[in-house]
Amino acid sequence: MRRETTRSIGDDNEKQAVLYLESLGFHIVEKNYYARKLGEIDIIAISDEVWHFIEVKSAEADFDPIYNFTPKKLKRVINSTYYYMKEKNIDVVFSIDLILIRGNNIEFLENITI
Repeated sequence: MRRETTRSIGDDNEKQAVLYLESLGFHIVEKNYYARKLGEIDIIAISDEVWHFIEVKSAEADFDPIYNFTPKKLKRVINSTYYYMKEKNIDVVFSIDLILIRGNNIEFLENITI
């Protein structure tokens, strides 16, 4: 039996997060945006004219995925967000968000930088 790779598990979880966001009425703008040497933004979406830059984290059953979201990772997401807006020449209201996936449960934490 083939074990799933970390990347394929991450891809599956990101797909699950996209479906969740779409069910809430979000419009997905982009997935897996890579900001040069700064890092990646898993999902960029819009809801009610607010742009959401979303990191998706998941983990094995015995480990809470919140621990995979470190202050260093938050800083990278913030820097990548500003890079994206500069590159796309947009000035928008935005939120840095986190989706935690624990098995079949999804927790959506909005505006985590406050």
